[in-house]
Amino acid sequence: MTLRLRVATLNIHKGVSHLTRRLVVHELREALRELDADVVFLQEVQGANRRHSLRHAAVPKEPQHRFLAGDQWASAYGRNAVYGDGHHGNAILSRFPIVAAENEDVSAYRFERRGLLHCVVAVPGWTRDLHCVCVHLSLGERGRRRQLGALVARLEAVAARDLPLVVAGDFNDWRGRAGAILGARLGLAEASAQARGRLARTYPSFLPFLRLDRIYIRGFRVAGARVHRGAPWSLLTDHLVVSADLEAVAGPVAAGPRR
Repeated sequence: MTLRLRVATLNIHKGVSHLTRRLVVHELREALRELDADVVFLQEVQGANRRHSLRHAAVPKEPQHRFLAGDQWASAYGRNAVYGDGHHGNAILSRFPIVAAENEDVSAYRFERRGLLHCVVAVPGWTRDLHCVCVHLSLGERGRRRQLGALVARLEAVAARDLPLVVAGDFNDWRGRAGAILGARLGLAEASAQARGRLARTYPSFLPFLRLDRIYIRGFRVAGARVHRGAPWSLLTDHLVVSADLEAVAGPVAAGPRR
């Protein structure tokens, strides 16, 4: 039975370099494969963009989440922002089957569309399914509070049933207030803080000083956590990727029927 998982989160900036505006989705795919994570949480994933297709000859014909997943992962996509040329949102890539996926609209402002992408993953040998939520929270403090409230409301039943849970993404929480809410209401702990004693600095990628990208967990011990600095990551997007190696606690994965 697989008790150890590697998870990672990254805001991919729609697959276009923040420095040169060049298409980097092919390089992102190779870098993610080398990262070798079991579950990957992605934000600002381009589901479709006709303007990019006209501007860049190398734009993949399939949506970015499917292109990045390739034959390595299953994938789910939550469309959030829709505009004339296409749409973008969050995505989850999983080495294991995704048995259910739902995207909840938690937009706080008309000009800023946000969603919670909630996937249920069947890990071989586990009697409890793994619940994964990919988030990209608002830039505004009031919007983030509302979105954290929606996240808590969505996951209270999951937490009460003692199911393993990972919530990851770009929290835009530069005031550092999300952890107290998620800890008190859902029993979540942040992986980098558990492993290193502090949240990871991830933004901007070339000189990170803001701690925006997080991996919150329940039902796991943290074996290690890392911010991936330098090439190629700092050249591909404006955020750095965060990964964590997690060891499942026996109770949440072995107790009771699969749910």
